[in-house]
Amino acid sequence: MKPLTTGYIQKIISGKLVRGKDDLLIQHGAYRLKQVRHPNTILFLQRKIIRWERLKPYFPITIVTDVELVVNEQMDDLTIIKVDNLQESYWKFINYYRASINIPIIAVTGTSGKTTTKEMIRHLLSIQRKIVYTNSTNNSRTAHLTHLLMMDDTTEAAVFETAVGAPGDITNAAAYLKPTIGIITNIGEHHLNYCKTLEGYIAAKGEMCTALQSDGVLIINADDPNTKKLDLKNFSGKVIRVGIHSTSDFRASDISFSPTGMYLTLEYSKKKYRILVPGLGEHQIYNALAAIAAVHEVGMDIDDIAVHFRTFQTLNKQLQFVTGLKGATIIDDTWSITTTSLHAALQVLQAVGTEQKKIAVIGTITDLGSWGYTIHERAGDIIANSKIDVLLTIGKHAKIMADTVSAKGTHIEVHSFNNHILAYELLKKIVTKDTIVLIKGDMLSETIKKLATLLRKREQIDS
Repeated sequence: MKPLTTGYIQKIISGKLVRGKDDLLIQHGAYRLKQVRHPNTILFLQRKIIRWERLKPYFPITIVTDVELVVNEQMDDLTIIKVDNLQESYWKFINYYRASINIPIIAVTGTSGKTTTKEMIRHLLSIQRKIVYTNSTNNSRTAHLTHLLMMDDTTEAAVFETAVGAPGDITNAAAYLKPTIGIITNIGEHHLNYCKTLEGYIAAKGEMCTALQSDGVLIINADDPNTKKLDLKNFSGKVIRVGIHSTSDFRASDISFSPTGMYLTLEYSKKKYRILVPGLGEHQIYNALAAIAAVHEVGMDIDDIAVHFRTFQTLNKQLQFVTGLKGATIIDDTWSITTTSLHAALQVLQAVGTEQKKIAVIGTITDLGSWGYTIHERAGDIIANSKIDVLLTIGKHAKIMADTVSAKGTHIEVHSFNNHILAYELLKKIVTKDTIVLIKGDMLSETIKKLATLLRKREQIDS
């Protein structure tokens, strides 16, 4: 955060100093008690009674309030600024701070691939610039203030992951961050428990279009069918399309697999560039294309992008290859599961396991609400159309996938279990060194994670 004094902030938010110092240096911000983790924090808080013992370790502290606070003891390091309307004053502070920052700010959303795309952008931009970014998959709707205040006068660019759990999430994030570049990686079927319908979910992702300013840049997947449903008529900014099969501004062709990743020919502005993208799967190509388009828009030369892309490290538990039980190849993809990412994972399994027995272990898809049965059926259709040999599902709702595959009358051998223990017992019997096993599940599923941990063990068990 840019260091500001309490006196200066008092003027920004039209407040009155009623206690403490006007020259206290502020270096952090919060609007909830549990967000206070450092001294010299300004806390926007609307409550009369405060547990001071919770805050004392972080004194000196400044509290902005529109109520009369109950202070029962002498606290020399406490500053209080009184305002007429806390919400209005809070947003005055947010808008002032964001207006003081003039750098490229990239926001990434999508049903799948947003963390990988964000990490690719972070990796490439950090070669030449000092940047700030969301750590790992951190995209909490309560962290936007923290992310805003991460930027200061030394920051040269920023990239943030903006998730959608409900309508309004991207709009809320944009109120803080005001991105200059927005990316929608793809739009599948997820979070229907809050978005209610697929159309509602598409509209929620489409908030990225209105989140950008009139001169903003929107990067979209030209091949994604749901993205094509976005209404862009009122978007006055620049649209950049990436793709493999459709006419695009950044297009990938001549894709080939190698032990270190995938080679592709990038076609851009009537020129061609040969680029290595670490990782496997068509979905990874789309992630890379979106990242390339974003960093090139910021100002990075494509020849430099090609050089530095080689050193990108793929993410843990996202199509991660390890040697496991009885020497079998394990593809650990247990970070998350949607129908979009399931299809991508099965494509990778099919591509790399051409000479091996292919087993898919699939867990329940979460955050579906009343759409649970329908989406699990669709997942079953995706599996039935794949070329795997054996399917194991784990969980009550995951059984819908197994039943759907069985009803299709495919060649796939189908098993369904309620827990990982029985699934593991079967796998011990059927895996060999010539087997490749995809484990696909949700990061919140302890059952699927336990199974992945067991299968990743290298020792020979009950061989």
